[in-house]
Amino acid sequence: MTSLRIGIDVGGTFTDLVAVDEDGRTVFAKSPSTPADQSIGVLAGLEELARRLDLSLRDMLARTERIVHGTTVATNALLERKGAKVALLTTEGHRDVLEMREGLKDDRYDLRSPPKPPLVPRSLRIGVRERLRADGSVLIPLDDASLADAIEQVRASGATSVAVCYLHSYRNPAHEIATVERLARELPDLYVARSSDVLPQIKEYERVSTTVVNAYVGPAVRRYLTNLERRLRESGLAGSLFIILSHGGMAPVEEAGRLAAATVLSGPAGGVAGARRCAEMLGIADLIPFDVGGTSTDISLIANGQAALSGARGLAGERIALRSLDIASVAAGGGSLAQYEGGRFRVGPESAGAVPGPACYGGGGTLPAVTDANLLLGYLDASTFLGGRKALDLGAAERVVDEFSARLGMSRDETALGIHRLINLQMADGIRLMTLRRGVDPRKFALLSFGGAAGIHAVEVARELEIPRVIVPTVASVLSAWGMLASDLRYEVSQTHAGAGATIDDVGMRRIFADLEERATARLREWFAGPIRIERSAEMRYGEQVFEVDVPLDEVAWDAPDLVARVHERFHARHEELFTYASRDQEVVFVNARVAAVGVVPSAGGDLVVTQPMTAPAVTERRAFFDGWRSVPVYRIESLQPGAAVSGPAIFEAETTTVLAGEGDRVTVNRYGWLDIALRG
Repeated sequence: MTSLRIGIDVGGTFTDLVAVDEDGRTVFAKSPSTPADQSIGVLAGLEELARRLDLSLRDMLARTERIVHGTTVATNALLERKGAKVALLTTEGHRDVLEMREGLKDDRYDLRSPPKPPLVPRSLRIGVRERLRADGSVLIPLDDASLADAIEQVRASGATSVAVCYLHSYRNPAHEIATVERLARELPDLYVARSSDVLPQIKEYERVSTTVVNAYVGPAVRRYLTNLERRLRESGLAGSLFIILSHGGMAPVEEAGRLAAATVLSGPAGGVAGARRCAEMLGIADLIPFDVGGTSTDISLIANGQAALSGARGLAGERIALRSLDIASVAAGGGSLAQYEGGRFRVGPESAGAVPGPACYGGGGTLPAVTDANLLLGYLDASTFLGGRKALDLGAAERVVDEFSARLGMSRDETALGIHRLINLQMADGIRLMTLRRGVDPRKFALLSFGGAAGIHAVEVARELEIPRVIVPTVASVLSAWGMLASDLRYEVSQTHAGAGATIDDVGMRRIFADLEERATARLREWFAGPIRIERSAEMRYGEQVFEVDVPLDEVAWDAPDLVARVHERFHARHEELFTYASRDQEVVFVNARVAAVGVVPSAGGDLVVTQPMTAPAVTERRAFFDGWRSVPVYRIESLQPGAAVSGPAIFEAETTTVLAGEGDRVTVNRYGWLDIALRG
């Protein structure tokens, strides 16, 4: 076998792995995730992948050119509030910025619920005597005695991580750099995050919050990645290990450890990269990527072939102003638990996760999960789950659903169907959030269904939203891992320009972007010797606005004599695209310039020649609930040839996913072997 590239995506329930060789032949595997130490599940998955390639683990890793990995270490640390003990060093008098949160709560109209406690308690938020003016000039020099006292407080507190964020340091990082150097001398074992390194941009709260998040998750991310890389090297890895970041690009382990907050959407970013690659292969400009796993559903939008980036994201109530792919996560997946409280029947947001998992996994689950309901409705085959490697416990699913049914006063079938339909509605609401609430008509898009659990729900979710077409790739169950192999290396830099647009001329604008391009390219060259593509953008606003609009500038002619005017026009057009109007007579404020240096790597995947063996008969039948119980055909996806056509109701099975098509739906197999489902009119 020729050299390999391997993608690894750690989810809440399963770890997905994909190996692609130079000819595009693809083999994939799944392994249960191990939340206590994700590397255990990763190594177990690599063992299974090697077995499917008929290689030893050492031989497979020796042939591996690169591994691209998406991890949920940062995500879990934030969601579970299990990050590092962080101290914050900030300008004297500004220690409460983190808690004031610009005066807003997650839900600003909820007057009763208290805001979440900050990641750094007030006792660990320490003011240091120093002060810069807004232009970066020094008003009060960094006071040695004050800094020494602050460091002693950090030492005494037992903090394992420090965030350093001084006022206006995005203009002049000298005080922050001096502080970090002293911390390195006196407390060398601490993880340190410096705001002028993490997010060198205007807006104090966003900079403080992002830097604190980086310090909070950084030790766990760095420890995990360092240990994983060591174990892979010991097991024979000869190539490189890269980590997917939230903006969809990949970076070396060292960079991901430094900018740990950029890994919070690591896995979902791989799914968007895979969806974008699918759009290219199919020649479809408008797709809704619909990724359903065991714990959550991740939804994004590809319009005109592009996925949007946003700096207005967050997680678990924490503001993270680093740019990331625009992804909405809904707490709805195969492990979502049904509960009845206060006379209300709901599904999720609690999940059975990988441990104990749904009751049918045999791990001791006591509440019915979506997977239990799908098994009882005949959508899943208990004997062929994960290719027969894991038999599902039908009796356990019946037991927990029957106990729940008794509380509701409903039959087993009614309860299971209610769980299934309710989770479909919640998933549909997630798509509404990304489309209708933004003025986008989902009926003009196709739904790209991926993730192990998506196929069971995708058609009915699409029907709820009148989306006419659902596409299911061959690698649907592991598309996020496969998509990571379609990602490029990426390094972003930004610079704040706080004046109005009228105060910058063409020469000044070119100078800003040229400087950023030089810095980004130089840093990327430390990792990468291949071709580099430059992407430019700016964050701009009208004079009276309190928020910025991210404006891509790649189509602007940088040698044009009216450069600033062209950039302003791109802003007006983008504002009109987002909000249906533009105010071309208003002042335009140019806030942040941004440049991304993109190291273009050869994309793995080819035409997706999947070499998974067929492990069951091509066509069988079983009873399942489609507007009543009936016997429906069950097709092995691997057996279907390009050009084949099937009318629903029908079930389509592969080793790691199941797809449902309803009455009157038309399923055809495209040239890649993917399912292309036209919903009945």
